[in-house]
This record gives sequence, structure tokens and C-alpha cells, in this order.
Amino acid sequence: MAVQQKFTTRIIVTEGDIRKMTMETRPDTLEDLLGCLKDRLQTNYSFSLQYQDPEFNNEFCNLTHLSELSEKPTIKLIPTIELVPVTTHLDLSSNSVSLADTEILSVSSERSSQWPEAFEIPKFAVDVEYRLRQGNLLYFRDGVCLKVTKELKHDILEKLAETMYSFKAYPAKEEFEAVAKALIQAHPCLKEQGSSSGCDAWKNSLKFKMGNYRTKMRQLGRLDVSVNGGKRGRYSTSGDPPNKAIKKPKKGEINFLPNYPEGMDDHNLEECRQVLVNEMMKKKPNGSTVKREMDVTFALRRKEVVKDKPAVSQMVQRWPALFTESQVFQEFSRVVGKNLKDNFFDALDRFSPSLMELFRKKRGLTGQLLAALLCQAKTTEPTDVRCLCLRGLPVILGDDHSAFFRTSNDPADKDLYSQTAVGILCIDEDNPQQSPVRVGIILEGNLVIDELTNLP
Repeated sequence: MAVQQKFTTRIIVTEGDIRKMTMETRPDTLEDLLGCLKDRLQTNYSFSLQYQDPEFNNEFCNLTHLSELSEKPTIKLIPTIELVPVTTHLDLSSNSVSLADTEILSVSSERSSQWPEAFEIPKFAVDVEYRLRQGNLLYFRDGVCLKVTKELKHDILEKLAETMYSFKAYPAKEEFEAVAKALIQAHPCLKEQGSSSGCDAWKNSLKFKMGNYRTKMRQLGRLDVSVNGGKRGRYSTSGDPPNKAIKKPKKGEINFLPNYPEGMDDHNLEECRQVLVNEMMKKKPNGSTVKREMDVTFALRRKEVVKDKPAVSQMVQRWPALFTESQVFQEFSRVVGKNLKDNFFDALDRFSPSLMELFRKKRGLTGQLLAALLCQAKTTEPTDVRCLCLRGLPVILGDDHSAFFRTSNDPADKDLYSQTAVGILCIDEDNPQQSPVRVGIILEGNLVIDELTNLP
């Protein structure tokens, strides 16, 4: 029996992103290659492929069959645009719009990026920009600060609050200070006389203006602020008691409670959720259908998580697609606006040399445990190095790694992990190894994912 060789390719994603990729076996068809590349690259768009043809001085040609590829080919991704019709049916008798037959919905995320490292002051209205420009000229010539009228101050604060809200509904103290400093740097004529920082009053005014802006957004029905509308009991129309705790985004969340897509309500989104559940019952769910329905139902899912705080077991039943590797990355991107996989691996690879050096220097019982892990290291391949670092982290921190890394040959044996709040299940391991053959994730005593191929 012939041994299948690994398939190594040079992938040109963009001009500034060229990667080496190795597959365990050579794909049989072009569709298999496209599917493998989509999974490995975590792309959220469709693309075709081109390859370097040696018969034409290695110029790129469209790839139509895998037989055209050499042993170690160079492949280029060409993004394609799919035009999908949007159909809606109008029920004229009831003056309502039915979205049941909608082929695809454009879901625009409310926020697409984190708070910037350097806040950029937006462009104000034409008259405001003119007055500020004249004020800056006078400041540089005579050192005279601009006399800010009530109307001018309102226009400036309103635009700043709108821009801040596009990043965060509840900015922190440091962020208010950063905006105030950026304002007087962009327009020095707005500096305050007698203030050590030159912007203390602007910072305080921004805080009050942001509160007023949230009230305006709450009255318009924006969910991320209306969830806190009844904290004093004034906005509660259903007789609910006043809210004691204000719900705010945690850590890097930018879309912790987004609005429903335009024209959608609980009923429409519940129908989309059921379509998603039915799709996940198939042996091979359609990836594009799953992604589309997960995008559409994102706001409903976040509403359940933020307001209802369901158990993991309930989430697994209602949102089975959320517990797949690809959708974990997609959901992280929807909530936080970052690529979880790339950011994690970049950080892990950056710290790996220092961690490996630390593992070798440790002595005592900790050093013995780490030495055993170092002996199990197979190669210096990135995956093996990452596995070693992740295995050694609990040891170096003095934690009981056996309580987090659970080992079993039978993932159906729930007694092994029923009391584990968060953990990793290493499956099909005859002997404890650094890199298990198959990996699962445990949350609240439930094995939610069990098809991961490696520990990182």
C-alpha cells in the first residue's frame, strides 16, 4: 500500500500575506482543496484559485483541475463577489412585510472596531470648523484662546459623543481624558486657562454629554443602553423594579448587546434559529448557510446571553453551531472585532522562546515535571512547541494541571468531567502525552466540542 505524501503549498492570500501550508494528504478534487483552504485560513468570503504555470514562465493561470498543480505549487487566492437576490413578500392585506422567504440579509454590525489607541478628532460642521480654524490662527499668532459660546460648545460635544458612542456606549475615565487631550491638541485655541492639563472642564463636559447622548439613544430603543433604562425606575413602563446593576461591555466587547437587524423581530429570528438547528442535524452542514444564519441571529443570541444568562447545556441545545471550531472564531470576531486564532497564536509564538528557557531553568519538583514534558517534545514544529508551552503553563504557575487537563479513552464517560467547570479533555491517550490525538473542551461539566485535532 502506497504511503500518501504530505501536500505542501505556498499560499498567496494577499501581497502582504504569503504563507506556507502543509496538508496531511493531497486533496482529491478542486472542491476539497477549496474547502480545506477556507477552513485553514478562516476566510469569510468566497474565492477562486490561480497557480503558477511553468509553461508560461510561471505566470498565474486559473486553476480548473488539481492535475495542473506541481508537487509544491504556488497558489493565489482571488476573492469573488457573489450577488444573491434579496426577495421579500408584501402582505398588502395586513400592511406587513414577511421575511420568511428572504434569501440573504445584510447584517451590519453596530461596531466594527475597538477603541483606538490614538483617538482621532472627527470633522465638525462647516461653520464649527471655520470658527475653530480662525481661533487656531489667532492662538498661534497672539496666544489668545477662543471664547467658546454655548452653541459652539454644544456642537463640539455632540459630535464627540457621537464618535465615542461608535466605539463604546460607556467609555472609561481614561478614555474621556484621552478624547479631551486629543481635542486641545487638534485645536489648541480650546485650551482652558488656569487648568493644569488644559482640558479638565472639557473632560467633565464630555461625561455629562455622553450621559445625555445615552438617554437619547435609549429613547430611540438602542438595546445596549435601554437595558439599563430602568436603573432608577423612571423609564420602567411595565412596573418592573429598578435595576440595581448596570450592564456594560466587559473587557474588549464592542457588540455586547446589538440591535436586531432592520425589519426583524423575535419571531423572525426564532425562525432563523430553527433553520440553523435543522441544518446542524445534517451529517455535513452547509458552511455558508450556517454562517449566514449565525450572522443574522447574532443579536438574538447576545440578548439571551446578556439578559437570561443561560447554562451552557441550554446554549448547546439552542445554538449547536456555536460549539464548532469555526463558529467559535466567528463569534469572537462578532463580539470583540478581533481574530482570536491569529492573535492567540501570535502571542503564544512570541513568548514561546522565553517560556522554553524558563522551563529548562526551573529546579525542584516543578523542574522535574517540566523536564518530563521537555523529554516528550517531539520536534520543533510550531504545533509541538505550542503544545509544550500550554502543557507547562499550569505547572509553572503552581496549579494542579490534572484538574484542567483531563485524560480519557472514552469521551462518553461523563463521570470523569461532570464536576469540571472549565477544562480540556485529551481523548484516546494510552499514555499521557504532550500532544493528544484528539481534544475536547469541557464547560460546566459538559463536553461541548470533541473533534479538535491538536491542543493549541
